[in-house]
Amino acid sequence: MSATSTTVDDTTAVREVPRRMIAAWAKNDGEAFASIFTEDATMILPGDIYVTGRESIRAFMDAAYSGPYKGTRVFGEPLSAKFLGPEAAVLTTKGGVLTGEETEVSPERAIRATWVLAKQDGQWLVTAYQNTPIGA
Repeated sequence: MSATSTTVDDTTAVREVPRRMIAAWAKNDGEAFASIFTEDATMILPGDIYVTGRESIRAFMDAAYSGPYKGTRVFGEPLSAKFLGPEAAVLTTKGGVLTGEETEVSPERAIRATWVLAKQDGQWLVTAYQNTPIGA
């Protein structure tokens, strides 16, 4: 495989990571959600939430799906992807949490997110994730 096709394939794979998160969230499945993260990943969310490690991310999301995120969906759309090397990339997205019958993220739940991705065993995984509210 040429360097060019690898870059195209990797760009596609990196931009697919948010879709994997969307699918896991739609099922309210903490295990599937955590599976897109590296074992030693970090997740930083508004409200001083700092979660470290895949298992802790799974536990956090399981609790959230039983509580404040119960029945919600999430949307995320890539804005840019930047490769730092053959096995590291930074993805920037816009999106947020959808509730009820919403088809668009409300301004008060709109976010921008930064995803630091690492390629492990041929798969792109999140090693650090952070989002920031942009709404009112």
